[in-house]
Amino acid sequence: MGLVLAVWLGAWGLNIVLTGGQGGAKRFVVPAIFGITLLVLWQMTVRLFGISPVILPAPSDIWVTLLGAIPVLWADFMQTVVKGALSGYIIGALLAIGTAIAVDRSSFLQRGLLPVGNFIAALPIVGTAPILVMWFGFGWQSKAAVVAVMVFFPVLVNTVAGLKDTDSMQRDLMRTYAASYWQSFAKLRLPAALPFIFNGLKVSTTLALIGAIVAEFFGSPIVGMGFRIKTSFGTLELAMVWAEIAVAALAGSGFYGLVTLAEKRLTFWHPSQRADR
Repeated sequence: MGLVLAVWLGAWGLNIVLTGGQGGAKRFVVPAIFGITLLVLWQMTVRLFGISPVILPAPSDIWVTLLGAIPVLWADFMQTVVKGALSGYIIGALLAIGTAIAVDRSSFLQRGLLPVGNFIAALPIVGTAPILVMWFGFGWQSKAAVVAVMVFFPVLVNTVAGLKDTDSMQRDLMRTYAASYWQSFAKLRLPAALPFIFNGLKVSTTLALIGAIVAEFFGSPIVGMGFRIKTSFGTLELAMVWAEIAVAALAGSGFYGLVTLAEKRLTFWHPSQRADR
C-alpha cells in the first residue's frame, strides 16, 4: 500500500511542477502523465492484492486481449460506431437543425413542439431502445434510429436557442438593408447560432455512442460492441469487456475531438475560441 501511495504522490508532484510551467505542450503532457499514473496504480493494485481477473483484470491483461482480438474489435467498431452511431448522429443532427429552423419561423411549433420534445428527451433509453429495435429490426438501422432520437433533442434545443441569440439592433440593421429572412438567416442568425449548435453536437457525440451500444443489448447480429460486451460478460471474459470499453472510449474521444476541431475552424471569430483568452 505504501508503494502505491508513493507512486501517486510522485506523479502528483510532477504534475504540479508541469502545470506551473509555460507552453502549450503541458496541455498534453499533464493529462498523459495523469492517465499513465492511473494505469500504473491499477496494475500495481491488482497484482499486489491478488484481485481476481473476474472482478478486475489488470491493464496488461486487457492489452494482451486487445492485441489478440484486433479483427473482432475492428468488426465491432465498424458495426457500432460507423454504421450505428455515426449514421444515426448525422441523421439526428440534420433533422434537428431543419426542425429548429421550422420552429424558429413558427410560434405554434415553439409552444407545441419544444415541450413535447423535452418530455420525449427525458424518456430513458433502456425503455425506448427495445421498441425501436422491434420497429427497425436487429440490423444497424435500429441502432441508428436510437442514436438519431438521442441526438435530435439536444441539437434541436441548442439550435433554437442559438437562432434567438441576436439582439434587436442587429435584426433592425438587417431590415434596414432590406434583407430577406433567408439573407438575415445566412448572414446573421446562423453564424450567431453556430456556437450553440456545436454545444449540442459535442454533447451528442457521447450520447450517440452510448445509444448505439445500449441498443445492441436488446438485439443485434453477432457483431457489435454492445453484443460483445453482453456475451463476454455472460462468459466472465472481463478482459474482453474492458477491451471493448477501451475502444469505445477512444472512439468517443476521437469523435469529440473532430467536432471540436470543426468548431474551432468555423467559429474562430467567437470569444470562446480566441487564443488569448
